[in-house]
Amino acid sequence: MTLGLSPEQQELCDAVGQFAARNAPIATTRASFDELAAGRPPGWWDALVGNGFHAVHLPEDLGGQGGRLIDAACVLEAAGKSLLPGPLLPTVAAGAVALLADPTPSAQSLVRDLAAGVTAAVVLPGDGDLHARAVDGRWALSGASEVTPGVCAARIILVGAPTREGDVVWVPVDTQKRAVTVEPVRGTDLVADAGIMRLDDYTATDDEALTGIDAERARCVLLGLVAATTSGIVQWCLQAVTAHLRSREQFGKVIGTFQALQHSAAMLLVNSELATAAAWDAVRAVDESLDQHRMAAAGAAVIAISPTPDLVLDALTMLGAIGFTWEHDVHLYWRRAISLAGSIGPANRWARRLGELTCTQTRDMSVNLGDAEPEFRSWVAERLDAALQLRNDKPAPHGDYEHLATGPQRTLIADAGLMAPHWPAPWGVDADPLKQLIIDEEFAKRPGLVRPSLNIAEWILPSVLAAAPKDLQERLIPATQRGDILWCQLFSEPGAGSDLASLTTRATKVDGGWRINGHKIWTSLAQYADLGALLARTDPEASKHRGIGYFILDMRSPGVEIQPIKTATGQAHFNEVFLNDVFIPDEMLLGGPTDGWSLAIATMAEERSAISGYVKFDRAVALRRLAAQPGPDRDDALRELGELDAYTNAIRALGVRETIRLLDGQASGPASSIAKVAMNVLLRRTFQATLQLTGQVAMVDDPDTAVVEPYLHLPAELIGGGTREIQLNIIAQMILGLPRK
Repeated sequence: MTLGLSPEQQELCDAVGQFAARNAPIATTRASFDELAAGRPPGWWDALVGNGFHAVHLPEDLGGQGGRLIDAACVLEAAGKSLLPGPLLPTVAAGAVALLADPTPSAQSLVRDLAAGVTAAVVLPGDGDLHARAVDGRWALSGASEVTPGVCAARIILVGAPTREGDVVWVPVDTQKRAVTVEPVRGTDLVADAGIMRLDDYTATDDEALTGIDAERARCVLLGLVAATTSGIVQWCLQAVTAHLRSREQFGKVIGTFQALQHSAAMLLVNSELATAAAWDAVRAVDESLDQHRMAAAGAAVIAISPTPDLVLDALTMLGAIGFTWEHDVHLYWRRAISLAGSIGPANRWARRLGELTCTQTRDMSVNLGDAEPEFRSWVAERLDAALQLRNDKPAPHGDYEHLATGPQRTLIADAGLMAPHWPAPWGVDADPLKQLIIDEEFAKRPGLVRPSLNIAEWILPSVLAAAPKDLQERLIPATQRGDILWCQLFSEPGAGSDLASLTTRATKVDGGWRINGHKIWTSLAQYADLGALLARTDPEASKHRGIGYFILDMRSPGVEIQPIKTATGQAHFNEVFLNDVFIPDEMLLGGPTDGWSLAIATMAEERSAISGYVKFDRAVALRRLAAQPGPDRDDALRELGELDAYTNAIRALGVRETIRLLDGQASGPASSIAKVAMNVLLRRTFQATLQLTGQVAMVDDPDTAVVEPYLHLPAELIGGGTREIQLNIIAQMILGLPRK
């Protein structure tokens, strides 16, 4: 998915891609490496300026297109995907930084020049030994930059030079003046220049200098734009790899059928989507507080920029030896990724910065809804305020979990339709995505009000809504919402786990219902459940996916035997369930006798969505404690925490992007499947880092340390809803379209 979410932004991306295909095919770019390295603008630069792509984010009254920074990011993403050469990225970045300045005549003049097509670059404070000093009422800038992208092609370089007093002077440096020299370097990136700028008492008046630019904000802006570019690079790699896997044959088969390559391609998609989400979050944060922008930008550095060289290398290896040749284009993208990753400095630095920030605050991922639906918001607030005055007086039978407790408070919320507001009335309030967000916001405003959960029923009841008659819905749904009915899911069998359609539990038709015989396993909370969603084979002659029914089983029926399975935790969360001539009445069959598979697929999709939403739970509690106190391991803890929070925030941004698409009336995308895999990766990384850094703490099984106990529970989350490998199969075949056979 592209960085842009609106149809207009997607059209902008397409337009840039089409421009690149017409004017800058890679074959032409290959013939221009020397000219590009020397900083000579491509011959099509004036045509690009005529289209306004370089100035899409600049104000209309200053010659720009009147868009926002996110629009410029869309342009750069498409340019990155097309390997559009030349000075577009540094020129766009210079304009974005200039917009941070006070609207003085000098700032407006600079923006007008950039909108007119003057090439530019940016040197931020600290990127070299540049400094400014006051001389005879003017500023004199001296020193050298680090190796900087775009300075050879730049007609203007916006320089932030520190003063001895700790301030920063921002000066648009005219590279044609004698006090300026630019030394090209032999760049890793073959499609854009890089060099070192040297100033020898370059002078500027106060009127020529720009004011009001925050150096930290400027760096964050630059990171977001670089991340947008690298996002496009990974998207190209994914496209190239999937095309190759669909066409290349070995051993008499298309290699896209090989599971190892399917999984590698699927992980490339997961990482591409996370990179896009992180880049998008960094760009949109320009309008937020500086700390929020810093968190988003650091996250983009960790997730979208620094890993890109390795992601391109993953793509290259999937292409095989042909990908390692000079003739294949992938090495050009690889070189660009290496250079861009290097341009932001060491990745560890950004991870540590993010870790320091997230020790005391969290990234705000809320969507600004403004004053939308004021009457509905008032109605929700009124009911939640009433719920705050009540208490739940009965804990859940399987533990003291506040979100599962029952009583007057839960009943009020359930009866108001706010347990599952997207469901139709009277079980919900027919809430569209906008109203669901309003409800989320109103719950968030009341931290003392615990939002009740349906637990396992959350992914079973949608099938009841879809296939049960109204009288059965009326019996089951309200009681479940109030917490009077607990559910379990009877799907897996000893011989049918991931291959669920191979189940052998038999449902035989008898007078008034069905007789069930079989054996279920890994059933969570069966010992507490009142009802279970059961899959059983109703037609043994039909193909394995067709001959399955979906039943509602009374767990207290004669013939139901439950045996606990003690796990590595020492607890019995799972169970085996033996079914011996168990009778289920006809009314408890959902849909037709062979409709079970489609209902089961829907249930498992709901389960995956629920599990992907687990990102809201903080699993790095032990690391946060370690990072918050002085000690020899604090730096390592901060760095690990930053990497984990960057990954967490990318998953959250993925969900926010999906929400915005739904608010715009677009169809839902593959975010839940991608997030399920990403959560699996995040959980493994989190507890690996926790064990490595907490050391001897792990020798004691103390739940208060949040080290051993959650780690021992980890397999339930890694396997639940389908293993990582099964999810990768789904992504490869259903999303990327790789062949099954």
